[in-house]
Amino acid sequence: MRKPELAAAIAEKADLTKDQANRVLNALLEEISNALNRKDSVTLVGFGTFVQRHRGARTGKNPQTGQPVTIKASNTVAFKPGKALKDAVN
Repeated sequence: MRKPELAAAIAEKADLTKDQANRVLNALLEEISNALNRKDSVTLVGFGTFVQRHRGARTGKNPQTGQPVTIKASNTVAFKPGKALKDAVN
């Protein structure tokens, strides 16, 4: 399911126009991004938790030449599914 399909499903279930549902979805995604940028976690009870994690610098290998390369440290997003989501999938 892509973003326009998700917005259409939200519009149908919440009795909104597609434009209104799209604005709601964009606002939700923006607020999750902003919270993670501030290093806050976002917990949606029953669905899961988004957290920012730090990856330290490490040494990798260039697959073409086999030479070692240094991979810089970076931040990434992790998602831990909640119990209700796990139960719905299984």
